[in-house]
Amino acid sequence: MIQVQAQDAAASAALHDAIRALAARASTETSTNNVAEIEGYRALRPAGSDVYIAWIPGRPYHHLLSIARHLRAAGMNPVPHVAARRLPDAAAARDLLARLAGEAGVTRALLVAGDSPAPAGQYDSSVALLESGLLEGHGIRSVGIAGYPEGHRAISEAAIRGALDRKIDYAAKHGIELFLVSQFCFDGEVVLDWLRRLRAWGVTLPVRVGVAGPASVRTLLAYGARCGIGNSLRAIGSQAISLTRIVAQQGPENVVRRVAEGERGLGITGLHFFSFGSFAQTAQWIDNVASGRFRLGDSDTGFRLDS
Repeated sequence: MIQVQAQDAAASAALHDAIRALAARASTETSTNNVAEIEGYRALRPAGSDVYIAWIPGRPYHHLLSIARHLRAAGMNPVPHVAARRLPDAAAARDLLARLAGEAGVTRALLVAGDSPAPAGQYDSSVALLESGLLEGHGIRSVGIAGYPEGHRAISEAAIRGALDRKIDYAAKHGIELFLVSQFCFDGEVVLDWLRRLRAWGVTLPVRVGVAGPASVRTLLAYGARCGIGNSLRAIGSQAISLTRIVAQQGPENVVRRVAEGERGLGITGLHFFSFGSFAQTAQWIDNVASGRFRLGDSDTGFRLDS
């Protein structure tokens, strides 16, 4: 009995440490429209932290550049989203990348297609922009690409695999350090299954697991529907049956715990937080968990942050 209790305690301590480690290696993103608030990030995240910059539809790329400059000035490492389908032409792509590198010291970017119904210019996909050579030509050699644990509502799995193979091949030939950043998901087992499939295909890229930062159920449902999240979103929706429930805050504890339990050998380099406009709240959650201010409790799902 004593031996079993000791084993359980050791397993709990190991899981606690694994959760802490995932949070300690976390990145987050900002979608702010107010550059004045960025100076406050200095007190919320450690110096040098990766802060991704969401390219919100309708905003010009000059706004992306402004955010990147302010993040660098605040001691953060800006990682802009570069949306291929929103670039009107090669001249605009060169101007954006040159200014990101020259004015904000950007060396890492997240390359996405962008959800525009039709491309604004010659780049109809993220792989087309990658193969243009413009990123490495401007010193951006650490490039994130999107991964979809629940698939993509507009792209078949075969097409996703084909594009991924092309990106990996191009990166290997041109000295680009490629990594995956997954779309957020509300089911840790779905994330783990996706990672196992990737590794079975022979994909060895490091992965940042996307999770939703703490937000109301209403907000999670809205963003999940907008981003095409599938079964894991429906699981949340089935629980949101009262006004009290729908306005209550929900954090990513269940997802993070399950990922931490199953991460061994799957090449997870950390978490990536979608903050949905609540950067400070997300940063506080990360700090609490990275500092170990949480308890696993008696349940085998989730954990509870210390009050």
